[in-house]
Amino acid sequence: MRRLAPRPALLAASTAAVAVALIPLVYLAVRTAEAGWDRIAAELWTDRVGLLALRSLGLAAVVTAGCVLLGVGTAFLVTRTDLPARRMFAVLASLPLAVPTYIAAFSWVSAMPRLEGFWPAALVLTLCSYPYVLLPVAAALRGADPAQEEVSRSLGRSGWQTFTAVTLRQIRPATAAGALLVALYVLADFGAVSILRADTFTRAIFIAFDLGFDRTGALVLSSVLVVLTLLLLTGETATRRRGARYAQLGGARRPALRLSLGAARWPVVAGLLGVAGLALGVPAVSLARRLVAGVSRPGALPEVLAAAGNSLTVSLAGAALTMLLALPLGLLAARAPGPLATLLDRLAYLSHALPGVVVGLSLIFFGINVAYPLYQTRWLLALAYATHFLPLAVGAVLGAAAQSPARLEEVARSLGRGPWTVLRTVTLPLVLPGIGAGAALVFLASMKELPATLLLRPTGMNTLATELWTSTAVGAYAAAAPYAALLVAISALPTWLLVARSGLLDKEKTA
Repeated sequence: MRRLAPRPALLAASTAAVAVALIPLVYLAVRTAEAGWDRIAAELWTDRVGLLALRSLGLAAVVTAGCVLLGVGTAFLVTRTDLPARRMFAVLASLPLAVPTYIAAFSWVSAMPRLEGFWPAALVLTLCSYPYVLLPVAAALRGADPAQEEVSRSLGRSGWQTFTAVTLRQIRPATAAGALLVALYVLADFGAVSILRADTFTRAIFIAFDLGFDRTGALVLSSVLVVLTLLLLTGETATRRRGARYAQLGGARRPALRLSLGAARWPVVAGLLGVAGLALGVPAVSLARRLVAGVSRPGALPEVLAAAGNSLTVSLAGAALTMLLALPLGLLAARAPGPLATLLDRLAYLSHALPGVVVGLSLIFFGINVAYPLYQTRWLLALAYATHFLPLAVGAVLGAAAQSPARLEEVARSLGRGPWTVLRTVTLPLVLPGIGAGAALVFLASMKELPATLLLRPTGMNTLATELWTSTAVGAYAAAAPYAALLVAISALPTWLLVARSGLLDKEKTA
């Protein structure tokens, strides 16, 4: 596909979207600069900052490696082998995405009260996050042309050699994108590391802000987190294939040959059931133990329903606003790739690794000083979701646009249709699956977001996440159970849509 020059309207809309995503960075720069360079240097060059950096990067590395191993392995098993009940296992492997990390961590701690530290946090985060790798890799495996693998086998390579030399290269962009999301998610996570008492930047930042004794130190730590994010983005960009496209321009897709698991079939089944038991069974048992007592409280049902309504409305608003901002940026990166599009795409990721407390404080600053009519409204909270989760939506739009033939749009323009007509009648239908997937992913993330919601919710408005956190903070675990159960149940719906979008539930003829 030839590279197209970016249209001014598309470039302007993309720049505006990135400007929204950079609000927390502007706040961080302004507030940090107020402290003065001497104070910043005194806070920065300490053993504590170095130790926090090592622990945060170490946790991100361990969780990302675990997620890549589980995600790629599970995706391969459910798409390329004769695994029994593969669609059931595809759903089971994807559902941990619906479990917020603070619910998972709470479940593990309630089962083992002394559980805390680096490795328990790594376990919980891995079990909750590996679907971020599983879903894009599964979609890539289903869409990849099996001809290259068949040629490799015809040249005498074994199944394992073909997998490492050919298949992994075909799915490398999807694997790298999923791994990046996992790494950024771990760096920004607050719930699991807080409950499991793992010392990371996010926990240290929240404690400093919450107690109010070291706001400058918290801002400096947040700035270091931005630098770490830049390093991750640079590394991920370096692994990309320039101009790589996996579009199918015509013809029916041939299914790949399914490999026989042979004697390993039932050990593999047992392993997948074990992972599902750890990721889903532990939270389910913990919630079930307390759910009846929580629902039977006087006035519990109206409170739960009101919180659910608030969560749904503000998350839907956040998803709609995020997709509106993400559409031009995703189209720009797909249709006019180049240094400018890459720069805008990378800038959109910077706020994604910041803790929700920093995003929330930055939007409070923005609402009071720039957009006061939005202050103490649901739309400011929706804007925070858009700022924080924009990369999730951009990635979905970019993936759909990159796999759709751009020549259809060129043909429409050659027939005299204007840019807006082409966008409405050709481009949007082509990327509609990506828009749906992105909206589901942002809605899911917004439902689970906690720190920004605590800070930005209008007075008197409670959500499932905030009510859950308030109850667990005072040890009212039975009262928290209905909110947690409903939050997981609602989050399972967009997770199901993402599974269906990946093609894992489609029936496929074997070769």
